[in-house]
Amino acid sequence: MSIEIANESGVGVEETSIVDAARFALDRMGVSPLAELSVLLVELDVMSDLHERWMDLPGPTDVMAFPMDELDSARRPDAAGVGPALLGDIVLCPAFAKDQARKAGHSLTDELHLLTVHGVLHLLGYDHAEPEEEREMFSLQNRILADFRTARAQEQQRAADDKVLGAVGLHDEAGEPAAEPATGAPAAAPERRADADPAG
Repeated sequence: MSIEIANESGVGVEETSIVDAARFALDRMGVSPLAELSVLLVELDVMSDLHERWMDLPGPTDVMAFPMDELDSARRPDAAGVGPALLGDIVLCPAFAKDQARKAGHSLTDELHLLTVHGVLHLLGYDHAEPEEEREMFSLQNRILADFRTARAQEQQRAADDKVLGAVGLHDEAGEPAAEPATGAPAAAPERRADADPAG
């Protein structure tokens, strides 16, 4: 799956994790691994221009999704049997998202993950204009985000474990268990003192 990201926002963000969130959502939705997606991070004034031009709404917003015309509009791209496709573009505005993150009580990175998954779902034909659509889309979004956070936490824990195990010589540089030293004789059992307690 090809996901390109360009940060023109002037805000430092974890670009790799945004790509990971997009890839996770696309995988979860069963989108072809040959699909292509572009993620663009922009400044407030650029987002304001896009918002006004395409949505006829004033001021900036957090995320916009621009599906490509290559998709068959009669079928959602997560439907079975859909082949390679250029999905479209997700545009994020980190400067706008910062305030939302603060109000929600989480990090900017978490907010950008949420907005990325939201944008992916829009590209796949989901919307939230009607109450029923909103329930479906936000429920799906929340499940994908929860599973993504769990997967990231497990990955980070594995990486931390590998680092510790590598530091004590139990893993090599590639994170594989270190080879046991080759010896010709089996290791001798530890000597027991005569006054040692046999129970332990």
